[in-house]
Amino acid sequence: MATQAENWFSRSRTVARPGYSRWMVPPAALCVHLCIGQAYAYSVFNLPMTKLIGITDSAPDDWKLTELGWIFSIAIFFLGVASAVFGRWVEEGGPRKAMFTAACCWAGGFLISAAGIAIHNLWLIYLGYGVLGGIALGIGYISPVSTLIKWFPDRPGMATGMAIMGFGGGAFIASPLSVWLMKQFTTETHIGVMETFIILGVVYFVFMVVGSIIVRVPPDDWKPEGYVAPKANKLISSNNVYVYDALKTPQFWLIWVVLCVNTTAGIGVLGQASAMSQEMFPGQITPIAAAGLVGLMSLFNMGGRFAWATTSDYLGRRNTYFVFMVLGFILYCLVPYMGSIGSVAGFALCFCIIISMYGGGFSTVPAYLRDMFGVRYVGAIHGLLLTAWSAAGIFGPVLVNYIREYNVTHNVPKADAYNTTMYIMAGLFVIGLVCNFFVKAVNERYHMKSDGRAMAAATA
Repeated sequence: MATQAENWFSRSRTVARPGYSRWMVPPAALCVHLCIGQAYAYSVFNLPMTKLIGITDSAPDDWKLTELGWIFSIAIFFLGVASAVFGRWVEEGGPRKAMFTAACCWAGGFLISAAGIAIHNLWLIYLGYGVLGGIALGIGYISPVSTLIKWFPDRPGMATGMAIMGFGGGAFIASPLSVWLMKQFTTETHIGVMETFIILGVVYFVFMVVGSIIVRVPPDDWKPEGYVAPKANKLISSNNVYVYDALKTPQFWLIWVVLCVNTTAGIGVLGQASAMSQEMFPGQITPIAAAGLVGLMSLFNMGGRFAWATTSDYLGRRNTYFVFMVLGFILYCLVPYMGSIGSVAGFALCFCIIISMYGGGFSTVPAYLRDMFGVRYVGAIHGLLLTAWSAAGIFGPVLVNYIREYNVTHNVPKADAYNTTMYIMAGLFVIGLVCNFFVKAVNERYHMKSDGRAMAAATA
């Protein structure tokens, strides 16, 4: 039995047979990414979880918002760690094994967290959703990326955008669904977060397993009919760089900083979008409206991942990131102004565009790496690069939560408590703009030779 299961999960069992349509791979990827994309809707649980004991208001023994903010940060931190540690395993083991593993970890994280809520133990939630769920996020996120790039060598940006848009769009489904489920299980003496976690864990497990069943990898050297290789230029290499040699290049670390900046600026907002919008516009944005805003931002996150990545196939990855950095700087400077004049529409528009670029940064970066380092190890290199997401998962929420806390304790009105953070975020985009400017072609000494070694190693 064990041997049969091992054979079913092996990469060789997932090689597509003649006649298999490459258009089956994006739906398989979406089965996973739409589920793990629930992480972006986690903020809808934050305020209810501050009232698990008090029910209508926070009791002295209830958790604080700053304590709950660490759940999301831990999950994103372990996303980056898992993608870096398991990136090569995912590449060599194949997408089916990785997707199934992610399904087990994701469902397990929800169930352990439900137990933590039941006994009111925050550390158990840190372990469940934070650590185990974060590992699921990392493995599940990178599992289809290199497979999609290999199936769509003619449109790598569009291909990764199709899958990764699911991660951004998961909250569009999860946000209203979570609010509805909590409402069904909430009574006068109980808030239904625990039951919601259990149901979500079971449903997500089923869908992610379906994705692992239908995914396939192309045969070696497969190319679509009529494929014409793109002309090589300074920023699109036809050579491959070994995964660990990529770490020795300045290009890897420059792109790392660019992604970290783009992610920090977006993730801090996503992690507290519901609470922040209610505090900046008291009386204008209700909890239900805030959940709707989270869903709307998720829609832009999802659409931006596909639209920006597809655009990058024509505009170029580097130029696309230039747009992100410049436009992000302008929009973050505008957010405090929108709050000061009470413009909910202006506030929502600014953040929807910002979040579209946040999502677009994630879907564009695999193709950026493919252009720099070749296709052979792009999945593993992508996994290493996502440590930038881990760092951003700490920086973003900490900037939003603790600067807000500092301002509130120093008698700054809650509606204005986020302004300092917005200007800091704008400054980060300037750093990203400079780093992106210095991204050049990888030196040929890092290119792999036919025997699989890097030229630098051969001449050392």
